[in-house]
Amino acid sequence: MKRVLSLTLGLVMMCTLFASCGSKNVQSWKVTCPWAASGVASMVSQKAAAKSSEHSESITLVAEAIKGDTATVNTWIAENKANDPELIFISEGMLSITDILDPARKQFDRDDFVFVENLYSSVFVMSADAKLNIKNIDDLKAYVENASEISVAVNGATGSEAFLAAALFGSMDAANKLKLTPYKSAAEAAQAVSRGETDFAVSHQSQILESYEQGNVTVVCAFDEEAIKEGTFAGVEGVGQYGYPFFKNRCLIMARQGTDAEKVSALKALYDDILADPEVVDWLTNTMLLEVDTMTDEDVTEHLANVRSIVEEYKDIVVH
Repeated sequence: MKRVLSLTLGLVMMCTLFASCGSKNVQSWKVTCPWAASGVASMVSQKAAAKSSEHSESITLVAEAIKGDTATVNTWIAENKANDPELIFISEGMLSITDILDPARKQFDRDDFVFVENLYSSVFVMSADAKLNIKNIDDLKAYVENASEISVAVNGATGSEAFLAAALFGSMDAANKLKLTPYKSAAEAAQAVSRGETDFAVSHQSQILESYEQGNVTVVCAFDEEAIKEGTFAGVEGVGQYGYPFFKNRCLIMARQGTDAEKVSALKALYDDILADPEVVDWLTNTMLLEVDTMTDEDVTEHLANVRSIVEEYKDIVVH
């Protein structure tokens, strides 16, 4: 009886690895996004999943988001095993912030995963309450000199947005004036500045677009090396033009270390094909205001090192 039960369970587990048990033998890879189901990363994941069947007869991507707090997400990721039909989205925050600020809670690191592809890159922008009439970095400098307090809405108390704000105002010698106000998401932070709850907000471009078009906010700067080239915010200055530190937000797709190399290669090829799809490129660029930015493993290592250096330098501003 035990042998029959074992064989039966084995067959059930095998069938869960495939979108169908028919002749095509299509394997389904679940791509789990450890952020809000309504967030930017989840939306792009769903778009990629919907396009996967057009670009592969052997792999189907199935997108979903984890429901739960940070501890739930970290535990789920830590328990993921090599060759599980599970892919994980990991941002720079999970690999370059948590282990510096709270190493006791660290359950995994970069070496626990093998890089598949970067789903997109996002250049965060800083918006300001329109009543302040701050339209560029020179305006911002003048405001900082005279302000007694600088309130900035960010996504979470110790997220990427908080460190970008800390790096910018810290570089302006205004750390003692900075008040970071955490919200549950970058979208909520963007809404906060548009309602006048804070002076500034750091968010994805798409999340501040509507408020900008309604005239509730100005967009002061972009956290990039140079000015934004395309879209509604074309011409917005990059903080890098003034020598201020920055990093882009990346959505890194990872498989557990030890996953078969041929599977990783096949998954990367699929994502590359999806990201080259004209419909996807148009949607990412013009609707989501994101960059198609495929990366190598070396690019990821360099990106994470840059983030770590910024976190190390400005952590006392964020956590005090």
